[in-house]
Amino acid sequence: MKTYMANNQTVTHDWYVVDATGLTLGRLSTVVASYLRGKHKPIYTPHVNCGDNVIVINADKIKLTGNKWHDKLYRSHSAYNGGLKTMRAEEVMAKFPTRMVEYSIKGMLPHTKLGDEQRRHLYVYAGNEHPHQAQKPVKLEIKA
Repeated sequence: MKTYMANNQTVTHDWYVVDATGLTLGRLSTVVASYLRGKHKPIYTPHVNCGDNVIVINADKIKLTGNKWHDKLYRSHSAYNGGLKTMRAEEVMAKFPTRMVEYSIKGMLPHTKLGDEQRRHLYVYAGNEHPHQAQKPVKLEIKA
């Protein structure tokens, strides 16, 4: 028997929509990252983008456990001396409501060209509406 290897011509990318209301950030991110990589499919091939398109709505309604709203820090650096900027999770959520979900999922994908391609299949929205109704996304249930 020969091992089946998927390629770009044989892979179909489905559309899923996830409601993040009341979900823990890490649990949401692991499931979404798995769907973006395509690990839920029997034709999963590590070097091919087998993943699906995932739409995350209500990203501003996620929850964090413990004291992470106050203790979790997001850092960025401008590459200049003294250019380190630090924001707490609650400040990031107030200013950029989708960024925490995007960063969390980005960290769980490969940091390669393939990971960049898979990351482009992620769409995160703070509200309940999204402009992808024409793709007829299927609702993906994640256990809280």
